[in-house]
Amino acid sequence: MGKVYVLGGAQTDFERNWTKEGKNVIALLKEVMTDAFNQVGIGFSDIEELNKENRTACFVGNFIAEEYIHQGHLGALLTEVSPSFYGVPSARYEAACASGSAALDAAITKVKAGEYDLAVAVCWELMKTVDSKTCGDILGRAAYYESEGKDISFPFPRLFGRLADETISKYGLDEKRYLDALARISNLNYGNAKRNPLAQTRKWFMNYEQASRRGTDTNALIGGRLAVSDCSQVTDGAAVVVLASEHMVKELGRKAEDMPYVKGYGHRTAPMLFDKKLWEQPKSRYLLPWTRQAVLDAYRRSGLTVDDIDVFETHDCFTSSEYAALSAFGICEPGGELKTVEEGMIEFEGKKPINPGGGLIGCGHPVGATGCRMFLDLYKQVSGKAFGYQVVRNGMRPENGMMLNIGGTATTNYVFIVGR
Repeated sequence: MGKVYVLGGAQTDFERNWTKEGKNVIALLKEVMTDAFNQVGIGFSDIEELNKENRTACFVGNFIAEEYIHQGHLGALLTEVSPSFYGVPSARYEAACASGSAALDAAITKVKAGEYDLAVAVCWELMKTVDSKTCGDILGRAAYYESEGKDISFPFPRLFGRLADETISKYGLDEKRYLDALARISNLNYGNAKRNPLAQTRKWFMNYEQASRRGTDTNALIGGRLAVSDCSQVTDGAAVVVLASEHMVKELGRKAEDMPYVKGYGHRTAPMLFDKKLWEQPKSRYLLPWTRQAVLDAYRRSGLTVDDIDVFETHDCFTSSEYAALSAFGICEPGGELKTVEEGMIEFEGKKPINPGGGLIGCGHPVGATGCRMFLDLYKQVSGKAFGYQVVRNGMRPENGMMLNIGGTATTNYVFIVGR
């Protein structure tokens, strides 16, 4: 099995509303794929030529375009982007909010196995086609809809509000201190987004005081203890990552030793129902034991430990999920998250920076694209191309980055490590 190298990619500006611009999914895909290929240094004609020898394929990540834009058969949709995709193997991969990671996982596996020399992960979601209540109902399909989503307004804030409740209960936390830590996490992600020229909230106002005022006119409660400031955004957007075999890297005239590659991965699935997660988790020190196992799998496959990871991307669909991820990554022991947040360890200038580009709360959360965007940001960090939000320590860019992308209530868990 050979190494899988990351050639690069692109994401759209997550601030944009494509419906208001009068542009459809084909316009979205044409733009992001053209940008990605230009960044990598290939063209649509190269895809066409590689396909003549069956050396390339496309992997589409999307959660639920059938509801948002009434479109399925998304792998084949690429043939409308360019005739260069005629005959190119392509298919859609779905795992709720981890759909982008599912597409990446398939692409990485095919390249690693020697089936293809070039793999293109194309991940997207158009969510601003409906009102917020309808959007919440659609997203409820990422849970067990019949009992956790149907006829429930904004089901996921409620579910991740329960995660907050369970965190307080499991570790015997002071409620105010815990909620203050969530406010710090919110403020951190909004602050980081201001550095990112493609972040949805880069022009928005948020500070610690605002995030702390839950249940007020300017920060209404939306799910249990969680308020608007604790939630990620409804976002339109796409991200593309281009992966290559060592043979392809050499063919393109690049030096493999200078290029980021995939060092490790983990993939675990937890019980679908949130109640079943709660029934099972008391057996573990971790609130999300299956998430922790996916992280451990990535460490084992890479031969690395948390000490080797210089930057993290985590799935902060809500502040409560980022909080739980801290011990899952191994940044702290279970129950030690409060101190980790309060001491600034995960801040941009901290020892273990998380979401330097703003995460889901700050950068945006186009559901099917999120895993791919996180992976692309790891590539940018370790290759020194995260312009505006590049992490630098002692004059050096990160050597290794780790991401956690979850689908549903941490039901599907994907972890990747990208490094030099």
